[in-house]
Amino acid sequence: MMAAAADGLGSLAIDTTQLNMSVTDPTAWATAMNNLGMVPVGLPGQQLVSDSICVPGFDPGLNIMTGITPINPMIPGLGLVPPPPTEVAVVKEIIHCKSCTLFPQNPNLPPPSTRERPPGCKTVFVGGLPENATEEIIQEVFEQCGDITAIRKSKKNFCHIRFAEEFMVDKAIYLSGYRMRLGSSTDKKDSGRLHVDFAQARDDFYEWECKQRMRAREERHRRKLEEDRLRPPSPPPIMHYSEHEAALLAEKLKDDSKFSEAITVLLSWIERGEVNRRSANQFYSMVQSANSHVRRLMNEKATHEQEMEEAKENFKNALTGILTQFEQIVAVFNASTRQKAWDHFSKAQRKNIDIWRKHSEELRNAQSEQLMGIRREEEMEMSDDENCDSPTKKMRVDESALAAQAYALKEENDSLRWQLDAYRNEVELLKQEKEQLFRTEENLTKDQQVQFLQQTMQGMQQLKGTKELVETNGHSHEDTNEINVLTVALVNQDRENNIEKRSQGLKSEKEALLIGIISTFLHVHPFGANIEYLWSYMQQLDSKISANEIEMLLMRLPRMFKQEFTGVGATLEKRWKLCAFEGIKTT
Repeated sequence: MMAAAADGLGSLAIDTTQLNMSVTDPTAWATAMNNLGMVPVGLPGQQLVSDSICVPGFDPGLNIMTGITPINPMIPGLGLVPPPPTEVAVVKEIIHCKSCTLFPQNPNLPPPSTRERPPGCKTVFVGGLPENATEEIIQEVFEQCGDITAIRKSKKNFCHIRFAEEFMVDKAIYLSGYRMRLGSSTDKKDSGRLHVDFAQARDDFYEWECKQRMRAREERHRRKLEEDRLRPPSPPPIMHYSEHEAALLAEKLKDDSKFSEAITVLLSWIERGEVNRRSANQFYSMVQSANSHVRRLMNEKATHEQEMEEAKENFKNALTGILTQFEQIVAVFNASTRQKAWDHFSKAQRKNIDIWRKHSEELRNAQSEQLMGIRREEEMEMSDDENCDSPTKKMRVDESALAAQAYALKEENDSLRWQLDAYRNEVELLKQEKEQLFRTEENLTKDQQVQFLQQTMQGMQQLKGTKELVETNGHSHEDTNEINVLTVALVNQDRENNIEKRSQGLKSEKEALLIGIISTFLHVHPFGANIEYLWSYMQQLDSKISANEIEMLLMRLPRMFKQEFTGVGATLEKRWKLCAFEGIKTT
């Protein structure tokens, strides 16, 4: 029995004077007396491992250890609990529980070794358990280290214990090396040396990874909020051009408080290319409003110049007063250095007075040079203005303001004259476009007019021959009138025949098919279509057909198709329309 005790404790040295706690448990008393022959420490149900004994300087409220170097838990190659410092001696005591007793190991032996602490470790491996140790006894021993969430016991005298928090593992590691004895039994199955070590559990590592990801998300969110706070505000979006927005912008340009925002929008519209023939007048009016803003800027500049002149005058007056006081101070120092007063000062006082005098003279000279520089600048300004004998600053400011106002009125007058010229040019351009449209329509019927003139000439020649024939044969005047009527009828008949000849029938079945397709296409386009659009559609049916061929075919049938012009100026466009149904309605 004594050999077993010696094996478990070795040369354990405990100061019995410190073991002054009362013992009321006869079983604990008998166990201590039989095994060690000393008074047992503690009572059943006491705290198994105190915080001060478990880890020196451990603070459970902060979950950190004081007195040791902090270690980053994210480095897997390092542990959180290094061995205690050599200069601090940790004295382990006997620990009693209801079902067992824990005896510390020999303090002269090296401390139990532990593996590298896994990140987020909450699970410990407990080996060397007695064979008769049950799960209830294990929970009784280790539950005072902290809340136990799970115990997985094996049949080979070891188990895994998972705690609720990471710092509880450190308290459990403290029990490594203790000899555990169940009750007062000396049987081998009731004793064992505990080996407590860190265990690598997937649940612990998963929870640790979740915490790391959560911290990373919080850090990213914090950085994003910081970046959003420090990012300069984005400029307001520029609205798209429309006549309504242009009218609102024109009103904003006349408001001094909204001019800066409005001029930015106007610049963006001009750079986007919103200026065209239709909107040119509106943009010209807005540019004119921007030019009118120059007058306000010139008045504002004149006000600031006046304020600057007043500030200069105040500064010069203040500087003159400061220079006067410097002169008085220097005069005091000069009077102190005279023989009557200088002999009564001590050597240290004379040294200080001399230093102060030199410093004051330097400051006075600097102030004097600055004041002289200001006066020279004023004299140069006065010499530049040779036309006026004695102009004051206020008069110069008023004259500059009047000149700026006159210049602004002149600019406004020029802009109004230019606007009037622009309107006149626009009217002339519209007239020219209208005349060009009429000429284009006349050009379309030019061939018909030439043919009509040729037919008229032929009719006149026939009429002339008829008149000669009448004069030769001696017909009466009434017969001449009948011949004239007959000639006019013949001319009209020839004209109708020429029109029918010009609008002759279709030459082939292909042309009839093309006419049907074109009629159908133009029928679903009531506003007409240009020849390019019609040609692109016909090319899908016949790739060899040309636009000129289609246009000639449409011109041959004036009663079915007609050509109209839409748009003004650069937007002028020729479109073909189906007019066959209009002819049916008129008839």
